[in-house]
Amino acid sequence: MGGLSRARVGRLREVLRGYVERGEVPGVVTLIARRGEVHVEVAGTLAADGGEPVRRDSLFRVTSMTKPITAVAAMILVEECKLRLGEPVDRLLPELSGPQVLKRLDGPLADTVPATRPITVRDLLTFTMGGYGGILEPPGTYPIQDALGVLSLAPPEQPTPDEWIRRMGTLPLIHQPGERWMYSTGTDVLGVLIARAAGQPFETFLRERIFEPLGMTDAGFAVPEAKLGRLAAGYWPDPATGTLAPDPRPKDSWSRPPVFPSGAGDPHAGLICSIDDYLAFAQMLLGGGKHGGQRILSRPSVETMTTDQLTPSQKAVSGFWPGYFDNRGWGFGVMVVTRREQPAVPAGTYGWDGGWGTVWRSDPHEDMITILMTQVAWKSPNPPNICLDFWTTAYQAIDD
Repeated sequence: MGGLSRARVGRLREVLRGYVERGEVPGVVTLIARRGEVHVEVAGTLAADGGEPVRRDSLFRVTSMTKPITAVAAMILVEECKLRLGEPVDRLLPELSGPQVLKRLDGPLADTVPATRPITVRDLLTFTMGGYGGILEPPGTYPIQDALGVLSLAPPEQPTPDEWIRRMGTLPLIHQPGERWMYSTGTDVLGVLIARAAGQPFETFLRERIFEPLGMTDAGFAVPEAKLGRLAAGYWPDPATGTLAPDPRPKDSWSRPPVFPSGAGDPHAGLICSIDDYLAFAQMLLGGGKHGGQRILSRPSVETMTTDQLTPSQKAVSGFWPGYFDNRGWGFGVMVVTRREQPAVPAGTYGWDGGWGTVWRSDPHEDMITILMTQVAWKSPNPPNICLDFWTTAYQAIDD
């Protein structure tokens, strides 16, 4: 089993089934890939009221796990010299030329100063473009929060990519470009940039250059009607009671492609895929840009993507909470572990999470990939216990 103990994998199975039996998640599918061996566990059902069981080929909304895929798409274009990491994005996104920056977060939108430099492609990949995200105060606290409603991707009024980037160009940045890490509008900007650099729709570029070469047959921004029965329902947990409230969006609405395919994985317009789809993508990165005979990126590009790109000064003023970057960094579209803080997930591991209940990590040292998919949204940026227990039980199963 790729250096995994069968008995200890059984412990993983029992821990995950406990979450289903307690009603914390309706269903779960997990995957551990190590040294060419793949182990999958499934438990529960696609919906909280029972019905179809979760299977290995069930489909999940991976939301922000779209971001690493978007970053790979950008790096493909960097390798083709259609984009350059240090160049201003306004060559292809003139809507973002001459950005203005708020003098202070609580100030009026017109109280700005010019940006000290343009936004670059690197800024988009490292989430250092200067906005928008990372505001911990409740909505409505600052004028800029109210203004950000024009960028909403909630149906039925989704803007087209061109209209969305035009709207963004009317807003001031929150911080100077390059000043700090902010989660995570830059990846949606990146999706628009990729489309213009490639001369084709963003979703078409992903399909032709990543999904089809890697055999990611179920990955996309919509689910064909014939596959809707495999799509897991979505739920929001009540912060106080943990009761699961169903996503009000009907399942069949996911059969219609979004007007704005979100490179950041917006909950209304991000990617949907199976666990094996995402495994193929993760194996490509762990393989230095190549998988199944298909070269997607060069090894140096993958190494750049998965290396911490943030400076100490950026980390000092950034993060979801104080100390967030004490043991983490950020590469291009992925989190990078910089210091082991528990037996699981050592330094050098990289990956990212999806707010609808999905996580992925790749560990080059152990030649190991771990993926978990559920259908319950997180209560906070902190991974819930099911994720922590999954990583712990995955690593305790190593038997060499």
